[in-house]
Amino acid sequence: MLLGTVLLWALNITVTKYMFEHGWLPLAYGTIRYFAAIALFWIFTYRRERSFRIARADLRYVLLAALFIFANQVCFVYGVKLANASTVALLLGATPVFIGLISVVLGLEALAPAFWVGALLTFAGVGLIAAAATGGLGSSLGGDLIAIVTAFTWAAYTVSIRPLMRRYSPYRISALVLAIGWVPLAALASQQLAEQSFSFGWKVWLGFGYAVVGPLFLTNILWFTAIDRVGPSRASLFGNLQPFFAVFFALVLLGESLHTLEIAGGVLIFAGIAYERLRRRPVTPALDTPP
Repeated sequence: MLLGTVLLWALNITVTKYMFEHGWLPLAYGTIRYFAAIALFWIFTYRRERSFRIARADLRYVLLAALFIFANQVCFVYGVKLANASTVALLLGATPVFIGLISVVLGLEALAPAFWVGALLTFAGVGLIAAAATGGLGSSLGGDLIAIVTAFTWAAYTVSIRPLMRRYSPYRISALVLAIGWVPLAALASQQLAEQSFSFGWKVWLGFGYAVVGPLFLTNILWFTAIDRVGPSRASLFGNLQPFFAVFFALVLLGESLHTLEIAGGVLIFAGIAYERLRRRPVTPALDTPP
């Protein structure tokens, strides 16, 4: 299940790039895709739990997480639109470091020195990838910068749902957060939705169906089921492989190529994450509950 989840997520970046190359507008694609996936996930969650209720005091966490999901999806579609799929995949590998940094800033964790060494290696890799970019903010450089923000917003979302995960199932949280985050996404996409043409070939519709069912619907079920069975530590190790599978798919299926600096940057990102994981020692959380 972990390997299947990682592969589904990894292929999604390549499929998304293919969608944009064949007529989909970024916000229209993201909005319609999310609406279809949310409908499926709400049906699944209601059949499983028979309720979406949460305590009123927890609504602030749901709204905050929904805000980060909204920002993440906007950044994701434009990052993939402007940059190579392989480059976006490499930059998303920095997500675990952003999670650690946000946790430190909020006082949720006290991290060992190994984390800071890994963070320096990772951000050095991010810098090399950005240095390889060409053009201005409307081309690959802009796409790289947006991809970095995509990694940050996903990290912020991950941290923001931590208190909710102690009290509710991940399925209920995902159903609520995705639905609420979709509302501003749909509002922002209104113009593109009006301009979007739907005269696509069967390959595009097949890719769109995959993008709805695979990385948005099935992965939520597979990922959280696997975490329940093997624990978050093992799951996170598999999750770190996602960017490199994603690069492989982009190189093979889209015919992309990597600049030497991008390869070096990817190696540094992987080295930073691997170093932190291998040298990690149990640490005492600085705070049991978020502020």
